[in-house]
Amino acid sequence: MKKKADLVKEWLTKADHDLQAAKSLLKAKEPLLDIIAFHCQQAVEKYLKGYMVYLDLAFTKTHEIGNLIAIIEEKDPEMINLKERADTLTDYAVEIRYPESYIMPSQEEINQAIEIAYEIQTYVKSKTSETTP
Repeated sequence: MKKKADLVKEWLTKADHDLQAAKSLLKAKEPLLDIIAFHCQQAVEKYLKGYMVYLDLAFTKTHEIGNLIAIIEEKDPEMINLKERADTLTDYAVEIRYPESYIMPSQEEINQAIEIAYEIQTYVKSKTSETTP
């Protein structure tokens, strides 16, 4: 079994890759806003799951940002301050990828999604700094 510190680092690295992908896609001549939104959601989900590993909190397979934060609040009540904004990304996990319930985010929504992802990244990395470089 992997050491907890290694697993946390792997979750945060995967999250960083999703956020980096979102930023790279944003620079395209015609940005794929739906794909950028998906990567922002994925980044936040992975940052939260990495933080949950750090806090020794169990989680199931879920894309529900609000549910993940609700579990984290058991050990980190400050997380509630990010819950409402972060949960806005939940719709970008599944619905955005399929034609039946397809939504196209606006440029403003994408800017907010990236901002939220960076907020979560900063928060989680500050809390887990002793296990990450």
